[in-house]
Amino acid sequence: MKYPKIQLAQTILQLCKLYEIEHIVISPGSRNAPLTLGFYEDDFFKCYSVVDERCAAFFAMGIAQQTNKTVAIVCTSGSALLNYYPAISEAFYSDIPLAVISADRPSNKIDIGDGQTIRQENIFSNHILYSAQLNERADGFNENEKKLNKAFDMAIRQKGPVHINAPFEEPLYELTDELTVFPKKIVVDPEIESANEKFSLFAKAWNKAKKKMVIVGVNDPDTISTEFIEWLADDPSVVVFTETTSNFHHDRFFPGIDKIIAPIEKNDLEIEKLQPELLITLGGMIVSKKIKAFLRKYQPVHHFHIDEKKAYDTFFCLQDHFKMTPNTFYKKIGNLLENVESDYRRYWLQAKLSRQKRHDIYVHNIPFSDFLTYHHIIKSIPENYHVQLSNSSTIRYTQLFDLKHSLQIFCNRGTSGIDGSTSTAIGASTINKKPTLLITGDLSFFYDSNALWNNYIPDTFKIIVINNQGGGIFRILPGPKNTDKFDTFFETKHSLNASSLCEMYNIDYLRADNEETLKEALSEFFSTTKKPKLLEVFTPRTDNDEILIDYFMFLNEKDK
Repeated sequence: MKYPKIQLAQTILQLCKLYEIEHIVISPGSRNAPLTLGFYEDDFFKCYSVVDERCAAFFAMGIAQQTNKTVAIVCTSGSALLNYYPAISEAFYSDIPLAVISADRPSNKIDIGDGQTIRQENIFSNHILYSAQLNERADGFNENEKKLNKAFDMAIRQKGPVHINAPFEEPLYELTDELTVFPKKIVVDPEIESANEKFSLFAKAWNKAKKKMVIVGVNDPDTISTEFIEWLADDPSVVVFTETTSNFHHDRFFPGIDKIIAPIEKNDLEIEKLQPELLITLGGMIVSKKIKAFLRKYQPVHHFHIDEKKAYDTFFCLQDHFKMTPNTFYKKIGNLLENVESDYRRYWLQAKLSRQKRHDIYVHNIPFSDFLTYHHIIKSIPENYHVQLSNSSTIRYTQLFDLKHSLQIFCNRGTSGIDGSTSTAIGASTINKKPTLLITGDLSFFYDSNALWNNYIPDTFKIIVINNQGGGIFRILPGPKNTDKFDTFFETKHSLNASSLCEMYNIDYLRADNEETLKEALSEFFSTTKKPKLLEVFTPRTDNDEILIDYFMFLNEKDK
C-alpha cells in the first residue's frame, strides 16, 4: 500500500480512518493530490470523483443525509473551495455532518500573486461548527492532531460541517511505502445536561392544558418510537400537525397543515378553537407559512422544543428546550404525564374530513395545471420509494397532498434554496437501497444540471421535472406580474427543456403536456429499466397561480 510522502496528508488520512469517515467525495485538482492519492490507495475509503465542487458538496451531503455519518469533501486551493459554500450553509442549518478538507498554498505563498490562491483561513466562519487551520511545519504536528480531533469530533457529535484547511508545499505527488507519523484519536466525554426541574414544570403545564398542539418539521424516517407516536395519538387534547418532511404518521394526525389553517384565517370562532395553550415542536425547519403566521399572532402560553442540538424561536414564544431526542424525552417524563379530557382533537378531525372533501371536489374540477400534475404524481408513486423534493413550488404543492406512509421523504430545508436538490438526491440514491424519485421544478433542475455529470447515478434513479417555463412561485407571491420586467427578473421566463441533457447523460426521457399524456407517461415511468429515467411535465405558465389561489378560496367557502 502506498501513502503520500507529505506527513500532514498522512495525519489527515489516518485520523479520517480512526473516526470512520468512510465516504470521500473528491473534486480533481493538483494541490489536493497528496490527499487524493492517499484516499484512493486505501481500500478503507469509498472515493467518488465529482468535478463541479458545488455539486460535489451537495452530493456528499446526500450521502451523509442517508448514512447519518460524516462525509469528507476534498478540493484543491483557490476558488474551488468557495463553490462548497451553498452546501455548507445547508448542512449547517440541516444538521448534516460534513468534513470540508481544502488544500492550500503554504502561508508564505498567500497574497504574493500565486495562481489559485485566495484567503482560505476561516472562510466559512458564519456557517461552520469549527475551522481548523493546519500548520505545514513539522513543529506544528501536535497542534494539527488536536485541531483535527476537535474538528472530526464536532462534526460527528454536533452533526454539522467543519472546515479543515491544509497547506501543502510541492512536490505534491510523491508516495512512500511506509507511514512516518502516527496520530491518535482523542476521546472527548460528552456533557450531560440535567433537566429534572424542567421536566416537572413541563408536566405541570401539560397536565393542565386542554388544547395542546404538536408540530413536526423535518425528521428522518423511522427515528421516533411507536410508543411515543401512540402516546400522542391517544390523548384527545392533542392535535399533531405533520409536515411532508416529517416522516411521522398516524391516522389521528394532521398532514396538510395549510388545508386546516387556510379556512380559519377570517373565522374568529375557529381561530379560538385552534389556538393552543401548549405547543411542542419536534424536528427541523417548518415549511408552512400559514402555521407560522397563525402561531406568531395567536401564541400559545407555553412553547417547548425537543431536539438534542438546537431550538429555534420560530413563533417568538419559546419557553424551553429539551436537549434530547423525542424518544429519550418520553422515556424520562412519560410516567408524569396524564391524558386530559378535551374535544380539541375531535373537533379538528371533523374539520380535517370536511377540508379533504372540498380538496377532492376541487381537484376533480380544475384544468391541467401544476396543481393537477402534483395530484397525479403523488397518487402514482409506488409504495416504499425514497423521495427527494426540491424547494420552492415543489415542496409547497406537495404539502397539500397526503402521501403514502411507506415513502421516505427528504428535502433541503436548511436554507430552502433551489440549488443542489438534484445533486443531493443523487448522492442519497447511492446509499438508499430503495428506488429514488426526485420531484423538482424546472429552474431548480436546470440550475443544478451539472449534478448529472458523474458516474454514480443508479438505474433506479428517476426524476420528474415540472416545467412551467419559469419561477412559477413568483406569480403566487404579492407583486406585479405579466410585465417584461417581471417575466425577465422575477419569473425568469424561458423555453428550455430537458431532452438534450437526457441524451447527453444517457437518461431515458418522457414528456407530457396535458392530463391524458401525463397519465400515460406515469403508467410507464415507474417501470424497471437499465438506466435512469426523467419525465418532464409542461404545465401552462400563466394559469397555475390562479388555480392555487382559487384552491384556498374554495376551501374557505365550506361554511357558506
